[in-house]
Amino acid sequence: MTRVPDVTFMTRVRNDALEGPNPFEWKQLTTDEIFKGKKVVLFALPGAFTPTCSTTHLPGYEKHFEEFQALGVDSVVCLSVNDAFVMYSWGQAQKAENVFLLPDGSGEFSRKMGMLVNKDNVGFGFRSWRYSMVVEDGEITKMFVEEGFSDNFGADPFEVSDADTMLAHLKG
Repeated sequence: MTRVPDVTFMTRVRNDALEGPNPFEWKQLTTDEIFKGKKVVLFALPGAFTPTCSTTHLPGYEKHFEEFQALGVDSVVCLSVNDAFVMYSWGQAQKAENVFLLPDGSGEFSRKMGMLVNKDNVGFGFRSWRYSMVVEDGEITKMFVEEGFSDNFGADPFEVSDADTMLAHLKG
């Protein structure tokens, strides 16, 4: 088994004690805080507000969240190489209530996972390849990686990182 990389993410969290139009503050979140002692399903995608990510990938995991919980999953995490502001706005637009949207703003986690790709051909810059995985207490126990992994790959395959494939795996 392989451990998830040791990374600190910069996130934004609501703080109701703050007054004014922006009741949010920065919060550092480590991989230990996300994965230690937990069973986590993480899926990564190329970008917030993009077509497949918004119409199918995130909505599938959001729709089946209770099924994941019933199978012993503590949390479902969606990772994208976007900043915290974009991920927050996308979560609001998607009405995501259960899936935790994790911003990999600098792409450090994606790079350390070996999943960072250059998508300059479509104007994105560096992004995460599409994949999903089960992580138990920081150890990756199963990964589903979309075929065709390479820089500037024109297509955006979406065959094995979906919620249905993950559910089928967990159900055994």
